[in-house]
Amino acid sequence: MNASLHTSSLNRRTFLKRFGTASLGLFAVERLLADPYAYVLPTSSTRTSPVRIKGAVKSAGKAIKGVAISDGISVVSTKSDGTFELTSSGHQPFIFLSLPAGYEIPTNPTGTARFYNAIPSEGETVRVNWELVKSKSSDEEHGFLLLADPQTLDADDMRRFHAETVPDIQSVLKTMDTKQMFAVGCGDLMFNDLKMFPQYEEAIKRTGIPGFQVLGNHDIAFAATTDEESAATFLRHFGPSYYSFNKGEIHYVVLDDVFWHGNDYIGYIEQAQLDWLKGDLALVEKGKTVVVFTHIPSYNEQYVRQNEKQPGNREVVINREMLYRLLEPYKAHIIVGHMHETEHLVDHGARIHVCGAVCGAWWTGDICFDGTPNGYGVYDVKGSDLRWRYKSTGQSSDHQMRLYARGSDPKRPDEIIANVWDATDEWKVVWYEDGERKGAMTKGRGLDPLSVKLHAGDQ
Repeated sequence: MNASLHTSSLNRRTFLKRFGTASLGLFAVERLLADPYAYVLPTSSTRTSPVRIKGAVKSAGKAIKGVAISDGISVVSTKSDGTFELTSSGHQPFIFLSLPAGYEIPTNPTGTARFYNAIPSEGETVRVNWELVKSKSSDEEHGFLLLADPQTLDADDMRRFHAETVPDIQSVLKTMDTKQMFAVGCGDLMFNDLKMFPQYEEAIKRTGIPGFQVLGNHDIAFAATTDEESAATFLRHFGPSYYSFNKGEIHYVVLDDVFWHGNDYIGYIEQAQLDWLKGDLALVEKGKTVVVFTHIPSYNEQYVRQNEKQPGNREVVINREMLYRLLEPYKAHIIVGHMHETEHLVDHGARIHVCGAVCGAWWTGDICFDGTPNGYGVYDVKGSDLRWRYKSTGQSSDHQMRLYARGSDPKRPDEIIANVWDATDEWKVVWYEDGERKGAMTKGRGLDPLSVKLHAGDQ
């Protein structure tokens, strides 16, 4: 049996600093909820005129053809001589490339991935060149770590992140030193205090592998009155909030699905971003594996386990059908955080991975409230196939379940309970007694006894 705990009173996400102009925020969200597919967000920019961006992508002086270049709206690809030209409206802050397979991931001095350049606020023509370094070995086999919700609230949380999570990652990487690896910070890198971003960057640098970042709902400025303004600090540190890159046979996409309406947030992908994704995927062969990283799940079933009629607007992407439509021609995986739980499901053909949190229950304990230990995902990629496992911080790699003796759950006094947190619907869980196989365990809904002990109640 898989037992899990879902108690709304345990959720520190409900503590949200509310700033900004409520009337503007409520007007925006009402329009979004009325028709999430029609609303186009306003844009703002200090530039008053379009800018022509020219450049080239090369490696060791040799041109690289077919590299996607974008300003977040238009998508073009490099010609046979490696050059490109793009006219941007001037409203976009970055020009970036979709890193081609077979090349090293460029990094900032902080260790985070550097695939972008800021578009200057002045000048009619801008030149941007990329010089990439070819990988020393094939990246057909590679891997990545999925770090969902580090969510450091204060200096003590950050100390634990550095003292516990980073050494654990370093240890895991030593067992995978033949593979090309990268990390993905899957949102909520902070818990509201954005001044701590540099300390997060220091942790990523210490891992020794490049890191891509996803914008989370606690990585935004709550004083902002628009969605664009809310992400300004994140963008200064990490570049665009949506982009793509390639490794081996996999096309990876990072999306921003946190929409701040001036008073709160909801799960929503703006139309401009969906239009960009359409252009980005137009350059990807149909049938390929596409892995999408977002913070808020496109869909999850926590609401079912909590006996609610429908998911909340902050827990799913309200216009997710638009995303699914774009992903239909591909073998799609959507990998997310946000929920502080572990869940695997398939929705509209896309396999959704909800990953447990690095911080567990916000660093107050060593497990999430469904019983998943604090930790991170470890993904092995071979060709177009993904294999994954959950790595519990401070535990051996085979720590994949927790067993409870009879009587641990008052509602099931005669049952032995196994919480197998990373199981999918394809898994079969069987039990043995004295080495003799007895049969399959029955899947059911319940509360993880350890989580009840640690998390239930006012304290």
